[in-house]
Amino acid sequence: MGFGGFGGLFSNEIAIDLGTANTLVCVKGKGIVLDEPSVVAVEKGTNKVLAVGREAKEMLGRTPGEVLAIRPMKDGVIADFEITEIMLREYIMRVQVDRFLSKLVRPRVIISVPSGITEVEKRAVRDSAEHAGAREVLLIAEPIAAAIGVGLPIDKPAGNMVIDIGGGTTEIGVIALNGIVGVASIRVGGDEMDEAVIQHIKSEYGTLIGEQTAEKIKMKVGALDPGPDEELEVRGRDLVKGVPQVAKVSRQKVVAALQEPINEIIKALNLSLEKTPPELAADIVDKGILMTGGGSLLIGLDEILRGATGLPIYVVEDPLKSVVLGAYRALEEPERYEKILMKSRRIW
Repeated sequence: MGFGGFGGLFSNEIAIDLGTANTLVCVKGKGIVLDEPSVVAVEKGTNKVLAVGREAKEMLGRTPGEVLAIRPMKDGVIADFEITEIMLREYIMRVQVDRFLSKLVRPRVIISVPSGITEVEKRAVRDSAEHAGAREVLLIAEPIAAAIGVGLPIDKPAGNMVIDIGGGTTEIGVIALNGIVGVASIRVGGDEMDEAVIQHIKSEYGTLIGEQTAEKIKMKVGALDPGPDEELEVRGRDLVKGVPQVAKVSRQKVVAALQEPINEIIKALNLSLEKTPPELAADIVDKGILMTGGGSLLIGLDEILRGATGLPIYVVEDPLKSVVLGAYRALEEPERYEKILMKSRRIW
């Protein structure tokens, strides 16, 4: 038996949702086996890896001077090639059932990427995965992966619309006949919402808070005006005195601060709807729009988008897993989804 036959007999197949905030990995026969933050902690100067994933995220904003906690993904694409490669290698190694076999038969990997990604950015994703141990790398656009993941019949001549709100990007796709008929990809997502909260509290209250605190406030407050105002206790650092402090923050003003990134999402959604062919638009009116991604869990966001479009909009069950599950289904049926997969060269 030749080596190609050996590789086919014992092949590893892995789907990766390489997100700005979190990375999910799905393995053949096992389902989702890894869901970790996209964070790596390294020693400053040497880049010696100290922690990857959840442990590294806990270090964000809390590290001593000689330690860096890095988020290597920004706006859905690779911002730090070396750190992304380290993170992918660690995650691929963690999910290998047989470490010895994995050295002989490198995994075949499919990775979801933003639909607006450039050729240079695609190459960076492929190179990172190949250097991290993949023998072959396929890429799939996030809106299509999300649509497959939630079970939409994307191969039919009917319009399906998905809005996937991640940490770094919002992907909006109208999909029919295994292709994207209309798409909008904007680099606005959960991170921009967190930043809006940070900047609001900084300018209004003179208090500096970290990313993790901002995320907790965002998820607690939500996107809708809560009615009667209430004060939230927020712990951070006084910008004038430089000491820790507890600030009393208006809930309504935090909601107001979130409106700018939300309005960017509304603008992109309406633009996509305007460009949708009439027949497919009629399908969307009947079926509605499905929301996926971590951003769809923001309280009241679906209601705001319904009000802005006048269309039925539904948050799918388990929205954080839609993209990785769809990517894996595409990997399982390469002939069916051949036209939507972006291939790279084989290593061996």
